[in-house]
Amino acid sequence: MEIVADGKKSRVLSGMRPTGRLHIGHYFGALQNWVRLQNDPAYECFYFIADWHALTSDYADTSEVAENTLQIMIDYLAAGLDPERNRCVIFQQSLVPEHAELHLLLSMVTPLGWLERVPTYKEALENVKDKDLHNYGFLGYPILQCADIVIYSKVGAPLFVPVGEDQVSHVEASREIVHSFNEFYGFEVSPELFTTSNKPSLLHAFKALDEPLKVDWKIWETQVLDENQRLELVQRLKKIRREIGTKNFFEKVGHPANFFSATERLVEPDVMLTKTPRIPGLDGRKMSKSYGNTITLSETDEEIRKKTKVMVTDPARKRRTDPGNPDVCPVYDWHKLFSADEPGRLEWVRQGCTTAGIGCIECKAAMAENLIKWIAPVRERRVRYEKNPKRVLEILDEGSKSARAVAQGTMERVREAVFGWKRKRKEIAGDGKQAAGGE
Repeated sequence: MEIVADGKKSRVLSGMRPTGRLHIGHYFGALQNWVRLQNDPAYECFYFIADWHALTSDYADTSEVAENTLQIMIDYLAAGLDPERNRCVIFQQSLVPEHAELHLLLSMVTPLGWLERVPTYKEALENVKDKDLHNYGFLGYPILQCADIVIYSKVGAPLFVPVGEDQVSHVEASREIVHSFNEFYGFEVSPELFTTSNKPSLLHAFKALDEPLKVDWKIWETQVLDENQRLELVQRLKKIRREIGTKNFFEKVGHPANFFSATERLVEPDVMLTKTPRIPGLDGRKMSKSYGNTITLSETDEEIRKKTKVMVTDPARKRRTDPGNPDVCPVYDWHKLFSADEPGRLEWVRQGCTTAGIGCIECKAAMAENLIKWIAPVRERRVRYEKNPKRVLEILDEGSKSARAVAQGTMERVREAVFGWKRKRKEIAGDGKQAAGGE
């Protein structure tokens, strides 16, 4: 499958680590929104399985990464993501090695202090006691995460990352890193600025920037500045521009600004805030595989009834005759997700709970039946793909090839911005004037 870029479309990028089968919290927290976005013609959607990110904390034991990757891919398809009809691209991170290359280049312009102040990094070091996280892989994961996002940026098109409010800081970190990269490598100086005829413009630019030119004008009157002199001036201009910012630089320089250009090499991603319903775990805490309080998308009817039967409820209802408050009960939160389409059910729950007209067992049982109805088509699709894992891997490989084609295009642009090899080869071949230098 190949996505054909449309200049009017925005791009969307999101992914998950392969740490186990997905649960209903993942569905309502992310997958439901991913499906909505893939069906909106305004977006090109790229969704991935972040198997390299799984190593940042689980590098000591990678035995389950391959199987978890397969299972998450099946969950993606079961949830309704549809790469087979070109509605999105689903890919495996490690099958697109350009992510690692961009990660390396971005790491060169990312100060160490930026990484050390990431809130999740500090929290993990303080709270995770069973793993040694004092390694670069864990410290540098925001840079890899940034590369994952912006390698699918398309100049001139918005790039969005759908996240909840608790993840906004991650995208902001990516914006900072990309801004730094563009500041270093998005600024170019025209060779024409250094010709004798444009001497007044060069003088004006340095004077406007309050920077001494430090050039022997007597030499310049009789010959063009040599390459070393030009490069030294270019580097000084770049340094000034980074220190004062692109906007201030152009405002100060004035009319010679047409000899300079600032190009957005990579697009700074924007947050697409995702409003997600409250869906607590079976024990009332946040739903998490590590807590063992989830309902996965692959649960059987029997497992659903068994697990929901022991869900925690309003702690005030110690006896059957005690009235309760649905607004503090996790079961009611689930009713709002799975029973809303059943006429009168939510009213039955609220009335029965607040008057002790129904017991918690009855309430849980009614919710479980609606959960089973909701999950049935998801599980049906899942079973179909489970029976054909070869086809699942084919879809994943096809998506990875499509994603890599986009990533390779981005890296061609990025490599030229950093190293300028096309410009250098053209210069050596004598096909054009010597370039003064660019970022």
